[in-house]
Amino acid sequence: MLENSGRTELSTLGEFGLIDHLSKSIQLHQPSTIKGIGDDAAVIDAENKYQLISTDIFVEGTHFDLSYTPLMHLGYKSIVTNISDIVAMNGKATHVLVSIALSNRFSLEAVEDLYKGMITACNLYGVDLIGGDTSSSQKGLIINVTCYGEVAKDKVCYRSGCKPGDLVVVSGDLGAAYLGLHILEREKRIYLEKPDFQPDLEGNDYLIQRQLRPEARIDIIKMLDEIGVTPTSMMDISDGLSSELHHIAKQSNVGFTIYEDKLPMDPIAYQRAIDLGIDPTVAMLNGGEDYELLFTVPIAEYDKIKKEMEITIIGHAVEAGEGLHLISKSDIKHKLTAQGWSHV
Repeated sequence: MLENSGRTELSTLGEFGLIDHLSKSIQLHQPSTIKGIGDDAAVIDAENKYQLISTDIFVEGTHFDLSYTPLMHLGYKSIVTNISDIVAMNGKATHVLVSIALSNRFSLEAVEDLYKGMITACNLYGVDLIGGDTSSSQKGLIINVTCYGEVAKDKVCYRSGCKPGDLVVVSGDLGAAYLGLHILEREKRIYLEKPDFQPDLEGNDYLIQRQLRPEARIDIIKMLDEIGVTPTSMMDISDGLSSELHHIAKQSNVGFTIYEDKLPMDPIAYQRAIDLGIDPTVAMLNGGEDYELLFTVPIAEYDKIKKEMEITIIGHAVEAGEGLHLISKSDIKHKLTAQGWSHV
C-alpha cells in the first residue's frame, strides 16, 4: 500500500521513479489484462488479437511552448506521439480519445487550429477520433490523448524480450529534434530581449520539423513484417536513446554495448550541433523526442536487416552484470547513463 509518512519531494524520484513507486501498489483484477504499467502501451486480450491502449498528457509550459509552437503543429504532434507508442508495440493504431482543458485566453479559432492538426494526423494514419472531454483551466492549455490499437498475438513486442547477443537497432536518425528545440529556444530568448527581432531559422527546416512535426514510424514495422523479422524488444525514442536503453535493460535483465561511431545522425544536424557548440553524441544519446524506434533482434536475423537503409545496427545486448556502456570513437569504454527528459 501507499503509506509514506512525512514529505518526499517528487524531484528525488523523477518521472519514471514516481511511476515505479506508484505501480508497486497496483493489482490487476481482470484476466484479460495481459500487460499493465511498464511498457509503451497496455495490452488487453481481445480473443483473436491483443488490444493496445496508451495515454499521454501535454501541459503548456512543461511539454510545449506556444510562443513558437503553432497550434496546428501541436495538435498533430499530440496525436502522432501517441500513435508512436502503439507502433512501439508492433501494433496498428485505430482510435483516439482527446480531452483538453483550456483557459479563456483561447478563442474558438485557436481551438479549431488545434483540432485541424489532430484531424490531419488522424486522416494520415487512418485513425478515428471518437470522443473525449473538454474543461476549463485556470491557466494555459492541457491536452490528454488516449490511443487504442491492435496487434496479432504472435507479433506483440514488449520491452522485456531482449536476450544477450541480440543486435540493437534504431530507425532513422537521432538528435535532430533536440537541436530543433535548442534553436527555437534560442530564437525565443533573443526575441524577448529584442521584440523587433525577426527569427532566423534559415537552413534549419529539418531540425524544426523534427521537433514540431514528428512522425510515427509505421513504415518500419511494415518493413520488418515484410522481411519476416519480429523484434525481441522494442520502444520508441521519446526520452532519449540512453534512457530508453535503460528501460529495455531493466525490463529484459540485460546490459548493452553501444558504439559511438554507429549512432546515426543527419549530416545537417551533425554540422548544426558543431555550430551550436553541442556535442553531437550527447544530442543523439540524451536529446529525446525523435520518436524513432529502438529495437532488438536475434543475431540470426542479421542477413535480413543488414541492407535495410532506414535502420542502423548500433550495438548488441550483453549479460546484465556487464552493465550499459558506450564504446567511443577512440575505443574507450564509457558507462552509459540515462539522462533523458525529466518533467517532474
